[in-house]
Amino acid sequence: MTGTLFDITFYLAAPFWLLMIFAPAWSVTTRIVSSPLTVLPLLALYTVLAVQVFPELWTAVSAPDLGTFQELTALAEGAGALWAQVIAWDLLVGQWMFLQSRKLGFSPWLMGPLLVLTILLSPFGVLLFLGLRALRRGADRPQGQHG
Repeated sequence: MTGTLFDITFYLAAPFWLLMIFAPAWSVTTRIVSSPLTVLPLLALYTVLAVQVFPELWTAVSAPDLGTFQELTALAEGAGALWAQVIAWDLLVGQWMFLQSRKLGFSPWLMGPLLVLTILLSPFGVLLFLGLRALRRGADRPQGQHG
């Protein structure tokens, strides 16, 4: 069962990513991704997996060190729970980036590849987006104005 839950984790998030990447101008997309409730199925899946390894999970997060995280991820349920958590938080970050990009007027041609990068390697996607966001905000600020 754990393998199946692990396998479906990304598929629970995929519809929202597909909307943001392939239907960014559709009003329904913005309405859907404006809700943080999109991650509820992922968090439910996380809970199912995490409860099964709660003692190991608690040890890993309450007294973190590399060894305890290695032990947690060596357990199928531990690796599955961490994967569900990563996918949930990546989705929330992707939704925030999408909504911010709409406010800043970023082209969907820019955001599509950036969201794909965020799906695959979210820290790089977020860093790149934050840099672009800072540049856009700086360019929109009148000369001589700070803050």
